[in-house]
Amino acid sequence: MYYNPYMYPYQYPYYVNVPMYNSGRHSDYLNFPGEIEQVNRFDSFRSSKGNESILLTDYGPKPFVVNINEATKQNNTYRTALWTGTHLQVTLMSLNVGEDIGLEMHPNVDQFLRIEQGQGIVQMGESKDNLNFKRNVYDDSAILLPAGTWHNLTNTGNIPLKLYSIYAPPNHPFGTVHVTKADALATEEGYGHGKGETVVFGKTPDEWIQYTEFLVNEGLEDVKKGINSTHILQEFILMGVLVGKGYSPEKAYETVEEWERTGESKLLRQSKNMQN
Repeated sequence: MYYNPYMYPYQYPYYVNVPMYNSGRHSDYLNFPGEIEQVNRFDSFRSSKGNESILLTDYGPKPFVVNINEATKQNNTYRTALWTGTHLQVTLMSLNVGEDIGLEMHPNVDQFLRIEQGQGIVQMGESKDNLNFKRNVYDDSAILLPAGTWHNLTNTGNIPLKLYSIYAPPNHPFGTVHVTKADALATEEGYGHGKGETVVFGKTPDEWIQYTEFLVNEGLEDVKKGINSTHILQEFILMGVLVGKGYSPEKAYETVEEWERTGESKLLRQSKNMQN
């Protein structure tokens, strides 16, 4: 099971109907040309009146194959995370007629956008007051946004602008779903993310410190008990790795303690018996 540490609004999977290709059992990794391939770990395929529903949810960081063109066109939310890994993230986006992403800049994130439906205009520049790079974009247009570049994308057509975005590294929490642009703005404001502020996996540095306070307190308790420093470092570095992979701090602590208690990790048991 993948544990989601984030409690953002509208963070849930949703379904869209697509033609049924196969009624049989699907394996974990599918590779059928022309199909929308989904990982069965979430029981993605559901039958409804002769159609199958594809679960649009975050399949990271496991191996995954999808018809990105079809998935992008079928997405009707402002933003849905499709795959979040350690080093990059794929999100699906849909902009209503006349809607824009909003002027923004990611200090430490390179971004790739590809238009799969509709038309618009993209603006970029080194400062928000000087967007001197402007291009019209259409179906099949690819947009490259270097880190630190101010940018905006506006739907200038008469149908929804459908696109997908690749962030490197990830820019939103695992499992993010923003049904509307207003939801996205409310979420960012609620978590204190100002323009130009450093955000890693959806949290600022101080938010990460607050989020992992449980582990810090548990580590200090181990210090008081006189447990040797090598063992403490091993345990809490492991816990930090698991948090980075999506575990909550509490679940990471429970998991590593279980490894030691059951002997699944022989090295943890050995280090616990070492002398300082």
